[in-house]
This record gives sequence, structure tokens and C-alpha cells, in this order.
Amino acid sequence: MISSLDAVKAISRERGDAVVVSTMTPNRYWESVTENPDLDLPIFGAMSKASSVALGIALAQPEKKIVILDGDGSLLMNLGSLVTIAGAAPENLVHFVFEDGAYFTTGGQPVPGTGRFDLAGMAEDAGFAASYEFDDLEEMASDLPRIMNEKGPVFVCLKVNHPEGAPGFYTGNTGEAMKRLASNLSAHS
Repeated sequence: MISSLDAVKAISRERGDAVVVSTMTPNRYWESVTENPDLDLPIFGAMSKASSVALGIALAQPEKKIVILDGDGSLLMNLGSLVTIAGAAPENLVHFVFEDGAYFTTGGQPVPGTGRFDLAGMAEDAGFAASYEFDDLEEMASDLPRIMNEKGPVFVCLKVNHPEGAPGFYTGNTGEAMKRLASNLSAHS
């Protein structure tokens, strides 16, 4: 298993100037490591929609790398987004899913079917250009520079756990975050 905090640290090191759309479990860690919050879009109160929002940004900004930081329960609530993303085939999109087997953000309830589904296999079958699964930090960190530069859409399932003292419930205002990101993308164009 990979610590969720260590996973976001590794992703942050390889991010460059990518837009990062995050939700649920990864949200709580990303804020503590991001070095470019002007290009972050945290999604609050819209569980399962980060992949759809990120797809829209990827299509609107084809020259900009778009990274999704998603949760397993969140993705399972909008599993059709895998087919939609693969069909649109955005070459600039990398979709990370933090698989912890629980709705960690809402109290740790178990995700139905945990241990019986293969998210990386589902993404591959949906038609993603590449799909990976990692449960070892060193292996993931070693492959990450290459993965971040692949032609997408790319899917990466991370088998994660949470460090002691993990941040609690994390909330904010998605509307304000969207306005800030739109303004910053316009300024960088």
C-alpha cells in the first residue's frame, strides 16, 4: 500500500504546470503539497464529478496537461465517465484514482465490492490509451515521469492507505475555485 500523502507528494513533484482537478480523499492531502494552487480546482460537494469536470477542461485546453485526483468510491458513482473520457480521447489527461476501499471523507464506510473489481482493468477495457495500477511507492514514483508524458488518456489506480493523523473532513467552495482557475488559465494563455 502507498500512503495517500506520499502519493500526492510524488504527483506534485511531476506536475509541472498541469491543472489539477481533485476531489474526495486526494483533496485533503493535495492542499498541503501543491506548489501551484492557482492551477488547482478542488471539487467539493459533487462527489463523482471530478472526472467529468476535468474532461471538459482537457477538451477546452488541449495544450495544457490535466490531472485528475479521484477517489475509488467517487469514480464508482460515475463509472460511465471512463467510457466518456476514452471516447473523447484527450491526449492531455491523466486520471489518478486513490483506491482505499472506503468512503474515507464521509466517515469510512466501505465501498461496495471492494476487492472484487479492477479499476485499472475497467479503464483499459473502456479504451484508455494506457492504464496502470500501483501498490508500491518506489515503483510508482519511478514510473511517474514517463506516465505523465504519455499520450492520454492515461489511468493510474493507486492502492492507498492513510497516515496517522490524516486530515479530517475537507470542504470549500467549488464555484469560487472555478472562477479562480478560469481567471488564471486566461492569464497564462
